[in-house]
Amino acid sequence: MTPEQKISIVIPVFNEVRTIGLVLDRVLKCGFDAEVIVVDDGSSDGTREYLQRFEHPHVRCFFHAKNKGKGAALRLGFSATTNPYVFVQDADLEYDPADFSRMIVPLADGRADMVYGSRFLGGPHRVLFFWHYIGNRLITLISNIMSDLNLSDMETGQKAFVREKLMELRLSGNRFTFEPEITAKAARARWRIYEVPISYSGRTYEEGKKIGWRDAITAICAIIYYRFWD
Repeated sequence: MTPEQKISIVIPVFNEVRTIGLVLDRVLKCGFDAEVIVVDDGSSDGTREYLQRFEHPHVRCFFHAKNKGKGAALRLGFSATTNPYVFVQDADLEYDPADFSRMIVPLADGRADMVYGSRFLGGPHRVLFFWHYIGNRLITLISNIMSDLNLSDMETGQKAFVREKLMELRLSGNRFTFEPEITAKAARARWRIYEVPISYSGRTYEEGKKIGWRDAITAICAIIYYRFWD
């Protein structure tokens, strides 16, 4: 796609003062005409103060007074977007904005309403955590059973959307249930969904990784809830 392609990049951030500056630098150099929406979700480590001082004509920052969760931060960010395509970028350096150029292709040529950047389709990745990998595959399998999709990586943090379609969904989950919620609702709405391989630089828990086994249990419960009750 051409550099003139307009995209919106939503970055939910919570206590990532060590990485947020580099993430912002990378997204601003991703090769697109991008507006960047950063939502600080009640950080207490200096991230909020960093963003309050940060000035760039393409970056807008929003702040939650207290931590509400990734889903709540993304909903606020989505509501502030204005460009035709919306990308989610985590603030922890595990995902690379350079992969946007691959992800936008099926959106821009009209084949897809939503694109998942899959960590499991052959892109370069840091080798870590066998049981974390198994947990991700299990959650994706359960999600696929419930939604009748054949995704390889439902829990990926790097997703992209046609904004017009995204605005049609009623999202309500506040925390890490965002991934199973939007998957279930996109499947129910019969969105055209694509996956593309992306690179992945996973962090260790010592380096600040926040997802654990409790989140996996919560995700499975959310998959069942959004399939049968929501």
